[in-house]
Amino acid sequence: MVRTYLNKMKGAPAERARPCWRDALWSWFGAFLGMTGVGWLSELTLPSQALLMIGSFGATSVLLYAAPESPLAQPRNVLGGNVLSALVGVFSWQWLGDTWLAAAVAVSTAILVMQLTHTLHPPGGATALIAVIGSSELHSLSWSYALMPVATACILMLSVAILVNNLARHRRYPQHWW
Repeated sequence: MVRTYLNKMKGAPAERARPCWRDALWSWFGAFLGMTGVGWLSELTLPSQALLMIGSFGATSVLLYAAPESPLAQPRNVLGGNVLSALVGVFSWQWLGDTWLAAAVAVSTAILVMQLTHTLHPPGGATALIAVIGSSELHSLSWSYALMPVATACILMLSVAILVNNLARHRRYPQHWW
């Protein structure tokens, strides 16, 4: 029984196709436009700080532009996972303050909520964590953090993903909406 358990950890040899430079350039182009849009919107709405540029959007960009076929990159997951996680993070911070316990509650509860609502999006865990460990400016946003920057930036990045991913003949995005 122990041997069977330990054998699971060996894994299998990875089979990787040769990377396609064209596909990689489409991913770069989408991520560049998406993050440029978020940065530009941030500068327009919040000129004194780069508050709209939260770390989880980098990971969202990887999914949207480099793995658009992934179930975790679909619009329901991107928007729902990030917004629900933001709300969980704000609640955790308001309830438990700026503590390690609040961080643990935020991330674990965000995962639970995303799984139960079929909106699993790995960057959502970071979105929840940022709501707890963020700056005082971020904390001052309170519940509106879920709308601006989170929902607004997600809608912008989703719009770019729909436009850019469908320019390439071999890409189709989204795979499903809801």
